[in-house]
Amino acid sequence: MALVEITLFGIPLILVSAALLGFFTAYGVGANDVANAMGTSVGSKVLTISQAVLIAAVFEFLGAFLAGGGVTQTIRKGVLDPALFAGNLDILIYGMISSLFAAGVWLLIASFRGWPVSTTHTIVGAIVGFGIYYLGFDKVNWTVVSNIALSWITSPLLSALVAAFFYYTCKKFLIDNQSKYKGLIIASYIFLAGFAIALITTTKGLKNILKQQDITLAFSDSVMLSVAIAALFTICFYQFSKGKLKNLATNSEAQFAYLMIFTSCAVAFAHGSNDVANAIGPLAAIYQATNQILNQPYQLETPLWILFLGGAGIVLGLATLGYRVMKTIGEKIVKLTPTKGFSAQLAAALTVVIASQLDMPVSTTHTLVGAVIGIGLVEGAGAVNFKSVRTIVSSWLVTLPIGALLSIVFLELFINTFTY
Repeated sequence: MALVEITLFGIPLILVSAALLGFFTAYGVGANDVANAMGTSVGSKVLTISQAVLIAAVFEFLGAFLAGGGVTQTIRKGVLDPALFAGNLDILIYGMISSLFAAGVWLLIASFRGWPVSTTHTIVGAIVGFGIYYLGFDKVNWTVVSNIALSWITSPLLSALVAAFFYYTCKKFLIDNQSKYKGLIIASYIFLAGFAIALITTTKGLKNILKQQDITLAFSDSVMLSVAIAALFTICFYQFSKGKLKNLATNSEAQFAYLMIFTSCAVAFAHGSNDVANAIGPLAAIYQATNQILNQPYQLETPLWILFLGGAGIVLGLATLGYRVMKTIGEKIVKLTPTKGFSAQLAAALTVVIASQLDMPVSTTHTLVGAVIGIGLVEGAGAVNFKSVRTIVSSWLVTLPIGALLSIVFLELFINTFTY
């Protein structure tokens, strides 16, 4: 077949092209989504941009390489069933390549503009466009698509409410008034931070590693384990703070600053393990289809070289372009302090984990933006830059259709270029 006859050093050229596009898309994921973990830390001046990039690079790569294999299945099969292409694997390959290129281009544009868009929605939109164009409307899993559209409202709203509650409590009892229960309140937030770190790590970051070891944790088990870890974390963090800060009672902002560093690492690891699929999911589908065409053995697990490629692309993207979206999240919506940034990050982390257990599809990006807006509204509507919010929401609304349109354009281009 013409599709795989052209080789480079014995490797089908189409697979080499797909790998390059997968890296390109992973670059866009890193450039845009790093703000989910680090934007509030940078905006509240807890970390410099260079420090945030270094920390995110380590934990994003570890998450992508060590725990990113299993989540590619959703991207490969969630929107379109590969079985529909049983007799036309070349079209599946063309479509997934087109989806990768479309997602990478849109993420690059959004990152240059500083727009925090959902990378998941971008690649899903691209796959939907390819599916509609080749198979028709009825072959697309519209339940997945409609749930995604609904999440544009539910995820930022839910996160905004949770974040507003957290920050209102901090503002009322820690900042504006010196409550006699200040120490207990701070300890409660330290416990919640430890709980969020443990829960997001066990349910998101380590989910695929545990699955590979045939270890299954029910959500209730994860909660109980996270409670135990949170209790230990609270004790350890108290001792850490005691050594770093002379007066714990008057240094709540400093304690929240330290907490943000811990939560940022956990969120970065979980993000790398989950969102790497947006780049390498289509690449994994292309790899499997190419093997089938060449009568090679079928592999269920994602090859390590694909995971490495995705992790490396994410790191390069966040190192070279991630600062633009970090500035939008951290500076252009609400002026952040460590207390505000911590409240937003904690609310976003808890919302994502809880929503996933309720089968509510939420975007980490949308969730964090909603949390930041919710915190601003506690201060008053004047504290929120609604011009920036309108721009961000507009970029969300056009992500799916633009991804779909670009995918269709590139599909036509690739079919006419490679087919003879």
